[in-house]
Amino acid sequence: MQHTTPSPRAESGTGSRTIADIVSLAAERYQEQPAARFKRDGEWTDLSYTELSEIVSEIARGLIDLGLHPGERVALLCTTRIEWTFADFGITSAGGVVVPIYPTNSPEECAWVAGNSESRFAIAEDASQVAKLIAVRDQLPGLEAIVSIEPAEGAISLDEVRERGRARDAAEVAERIAAVKPEDPYTIMYTSGTTGPPKGCVLTHGNYRSVTRMCEEIDVIEPGEPVYLYLPLAHSYALLIQLLGVDLGAPIIFWSGSREQIVPDLMATKPVYLPSVPRIFEKIYTLVTSNNDPAKIAAATQLGLQVRAMMAAGQPVPEQLQAAFDQADAELYANVRNIFGGRLKQATSGAAPIGKEILEFFYACGAPVLEGYGMTETSTVTTTSTVADFKLGTVGRAIPGSELKIAEDGEVLVRGPHIFRGYYGEGDTTAFGEVDAEGWLHTGDLGALDDEGYLTITGRKKDIMITAGGKNLTPANLENDLKRSRWISQAVMHADRRPYPVALITLDPEEIVHFAREHELPEDLAALSREPKVFELIQGEVDRVNAKYAQVEQIKRFFLLDHDLSQETGELTPTLKVKRNVINDKYASEFDALYSD
Repeated sequence: MQHTTPSPRAESGTGSRTIADIVSLAAERYQEQPAARFKRDGEWTDLSYTELSEIVSEIARGLIDLGLHPGERVALLCTTRIEWTFADFGITSAGGVVVPIYPTNSPEECAWVAGNSESRFAIAEDASQVAKLIAVRDQLPGLEAIVSIEPAEGAISLDEVRERGRARDAAEVAERIAAVKPEDPYTIMYTSGTTGPPKGCVLTHGNYRSVTRMCEEIDVIEPGEPVYLYLPLAHSYALLIQLLGVDLGAPIIFWSGSREQIVPDLMATKPVYLPSVPRIFEKIYTLVTSNNDPAKIAAATQLGLQVRAMMAAGQPVPEQLQAAFDQADAELYANVRNIFGGRLKQATSGAAPIGKEILEFFYACGAPVLEGYGMTETSTVTTTSTVADFKLGTVGRAIPGSELKIAEDGEVLVRGPHIFRGYYGEGDTTAFGEVDAEGWLHTGDLGALDDEGYLTITGRKKDIMITAGGKNLTPANLENDLKRSRWISQAVMHADRRPYPVALITLDPEEIVHFAREHELPEDLAALSREPKVFELIQGEVDRVNAKYAQVEQIKRFFLLDHDLSQETGELTPTLKVKRNVINDKYASEFDALYSD
């Protein structure tokens, strides 16, 4: 089955041709309207489009003064904050290519991204992020200078870059912007591959201008609507929201920088739109429902779904049903809406699956949480749901100008102007993320299209895991590092749709007996798997390996199996590869126990 939606309507937003000219055009159109809202000295502060454009121009000129040439890469290592946006658009306005790095990345991971992309400069947030780059500086011969947003030894301050920029003619930036073409690279975003280190997706100005227009066609965000943003801007999802906000004059509300402050932020700033990953909604759902009778929650959810469906269809609601709905609204629904600030029109959940019961609950309460789907390779999104067009339990329909098709093996294929240009450097060598001769991107995901064009994702062809927080993890690297330990035979990560990674670990039958003899312990595997000294030994090995990875990728807990994996038990293939699905099913209760606390 194939589904195609109509091409986008006439130009909306700023009418920009590339991402390079979007800020200056937004400043002309929206002028003193608020472009962003963020906390400064504990108080919420607004920044106008005029101010945004001026700061971006200063940074662009400062980078030109440092020697940045058109097309050269600049790594950006920073949490989601207003300065990330300044730097991002400053690099782009100077004709450079932005290479985001997750602020949680380890020094080794930073070295890979900055080195593989051949970044000439790097902009880091503070002393701790600068220290990561300095620690691996010997691996980055092409990195000429580090710029730091906050003061840091060994880096040029962003204030100095702006000061240098003010001394140059603004016409230089206008010339750089005018020279950027839609087919030029805009950003290189590194995403986990099926094997090996992350791969850099080359996304053009045309890719992102296409996808912003496609989203604007269906009013994902409407002009002037405040949007709350806490997602990492190193992720394509947050990046798209930022671009939509600037293009449409929809102010971006930047989070306070702490996950504990997200709900207080929402209540204080009252956003209309909230992009998120499932974990936040799961936490709020648990917070609300854990102190209530499950039967009452279920009844209130079904009542809310029924009445809101009747309202949406324009049907009259019977008086008795309306009275029950009004009572539920006073006792439950309104309280849930107030958690989001009371003005939420829609929240969109992406990057990982979310339970249908959670979607039904929030919709019943009048705070719709709807799903979308996409990849970095599709410039963030390829299907989405809106309040006017959704089906709970699906990830929505193709955005205008995008095509969807299900291959014979069930793989989701996507085609459109938002498909990426390719991987930086040597390119991809696997079927995952490959664009075929007809322009279809093979996503690696399995799915189904219904008769109305709604897409349901049913699984993945490869073993890339997506945590409940939306982080893509490639288990093979960490698992292989663990298996290099003398004491460990097998390690199987478990993290898909979960809040953090855990693992099943088996002991090496031949090696662990030496440790057992030295410590006067029983020598059989089953007994050793229960010994505190053995657990402590393996914990040390896990800690050692974890140190090489970002915190979100680290194994938080593990259990020791009382036997090694084998073909005989059905856990290994004839070529001794782990049957991950078998492991997940067979030891489901053991994995669940690791999350029970």
